[in-house]
Amino acid sequence: MHKPFRRAPVLPALLLLAFAALPVAFAQKQPIEIIANLIDAPRRLYHAEVYLPVKAGPLDLITPQWIPGEHRATGPAEEITGVVFKANGKTLPWRRDDVNMYEFHLTIPAGVTKLHAHLDYIATSRVSEKLAVLEWEKLLLYPAHTPVREIPIQPSVQVPAGWGIGTALTPVSSGSYPVPAPGSTTEFAETNVEQLEDSPIITGQYFHEYALAPDISPKHYLDVVADHPEDASLRPELVAEVSNLVREASALYGCHHYHEYHFLLTLSNVAGEEGLEHGQSSDNGVGEKGFADAAHQLLNADLLSHEFTHSWNGKYRRPVGLYQPDFATPQQGALLWVYEGMTQYLGYVLAARSGLETPAQFRDVFALVAAEMEYTPGRDWRSTEDTAVASSILRDDSPTWANWRRGQDYYYEGALVWLDADTLIRKMTDDRKSLGDFEKIFLGKGGNTGPLIVTYNFDDLVKDLNQVVPYDWAAFLRNRVYRINDQADFAGIERGGYKLAFADRPSATEKTLLQVEGARHGGMDCWYSIGLRLAPDGRIMDVRWGGPGDKAKLAPGEKIMAVDGRIFSPQVLRDAIRAAKDSTEPIHLIVQADSFVQTAEIDYHGGLRYPVLERVDGTADYMDEIAKPLTKPQDNSGL
Repeated sequence: MHKPFRRAPVLPALLLLAFAALPVAFAQKQPIEIIANLIDAPRRLYHAEVYLPVKAGPLDLITPQWIPGEHRATGPAEEITGVVFKANGKTLPWRRDDVNMYEFHLTIPAGVTKLHAHLDYIATSRVSEKLAVLEWEKLLLYPAHTPVREIPIQPSVQVPAGWGIGTALTPVSSGSYPVPAPGSTTEFAETNVEQLEDSPIITGQYFHEYALAPDISPKHYLDVVADHPEDASLRPELVAEVSNLVREASALYGCHHYHEYHFLLTLSNVAGEEGLEHGQSSDNGVGEKGFADAAHQLLNADLLSHEFTHSWNGKYRRPVGLYQPDFATPQQGALLWVYEGMTQYLGYVLAARSGLETPAQFRDVFALVAAEMEYTPGRDWRSTEDTAVASSILRDDSPTWANWRRGQDYYYEGALVWLDADTLIRKMTDDRKSLGDFEKIFLGKGGNTGPLIVTYNFDDLVKDLNQVVPYDWAAFLRNRVYRINDQADFAGIERGGYKLAFADRPSATEKTLLQVEGARHGGMDCWYSIGLRLAPDGRIMDVRWGGPGDKAKLAPGEKIMAVDGRIFSPQVLRDAIRAAKDSTEPIHLIVQADSFVQTAEIDYHGGLRYPVLERVDGTADYMDEIAKPLTKPQDNSGL
């Protein structure tokens, strides 16, 4: 998942689960049939008819709870409604489990071989009047206590007349796929429950499919649905850059683990934002103008590259604790600093190499990441590994004292660690090798395959790093991830030829981001000066623990009404911070706290501060080298 949210089974360190080579028993089983009906999607309702082969006696059915890529239990049980079970035309009674809210218990009468289940899903996100996204877990119902890869299933989908369909599933019948005829049903090839959950569908009235990088095999597509027809017509430059992304990923990883790949992209201010990985596709949701121009693209520059990388890192290679035989067993997040942290790093790298962002923007982003992690006081008590282990309770978006609690820092901390590793490999090998050599080993095991899961543990990771260059990689990783470090990992930036510094005005990249974000949300970030993050109306979103605002006893939820005798505005506060730099007088505030008004004084005189990277003369330029493409960019604007 892109950042912008027990009982341990006995599993081998290396577990191969090939979709193309399923156990013999799979083909001998009668599949579940599921017909997903999205015709009511504009009304925020999905429907499903599920036909399950059964035999007489007690039956436990279940819906998914722990969704791969979500890193916590986000199953849709509370939005599933209208559940009715029928056999031979008669309605059967059922009872929900007293402990597991996702499980249903019923008894199948004698002589019944097929059970019909109807269910509805209340779609609270990823849907609008003109488009819909189906993540299959919203409608899945299947036997409990059974490995999901062993449950065959035959999926079909119905969509509103004239709506196009984008998915990595293979259609076997349709009115005219990818645009069905009115009232038609698109049937897909038989698969298993594990793979179906991993194969979302996007559909919409304004649908466009772009073929990418025709010189690369297997085939890649960018499938787009939008609320407005002009948004579904992507800029030729963007299509060319995503084609270059396909080439760069192919060069970096050296293999593919899918039959074909679909970037599924929704452009909507209604359907919500998303970044969720899948083995043969990715679900990417941005605002309707999210890729309309270079400025908006900068905000989402690494989204596609991040989720695409997950096809290798997270889907193909997966930490042993994050792969479970079903969607009911809790996942263990200890190695998310690899699953997500390495992907965050590689997403930045591939965005720069493909042209989705410039090398300068690549460096500016690392300045923002490094500063954010350095100015997260919660690192004084919580290790990066603990942010991964505790991921399922840290995916809350609440900003209140978030810097002291720490959140999903394994993303950004992981990006810094893997930059550190990349530059260290380059230095130790006189620039003959890089992290790319490791990726070809770690992510390329088995060569080109269909959808496959190969699990790993910490020792496997260290072993593969040592194949690139011998080093005490175990200590390297443990010191940076498992220990409490009061400082962020700047070694990769510094070894790469730069240092983190602060300027009195934002970098060109941050300025663009502030303008785009300001148009959407407004507010003010003075985190590296007085230690506050504010909403447009002066409400305090967060206070940096130990910072000037904290020392002034300010708290999240309070509202700044006036600054140095003037009514609050972001510009008035910026002016006050600048003026305080040449004064010994504190910044005077009038603050509303609940129904009370009080004064506060911020004793700060350092001026405005914005993170930047400064080039260090006479040092290696590894960061610039890392951002260079491995392949020759090609013009695919005519595709």
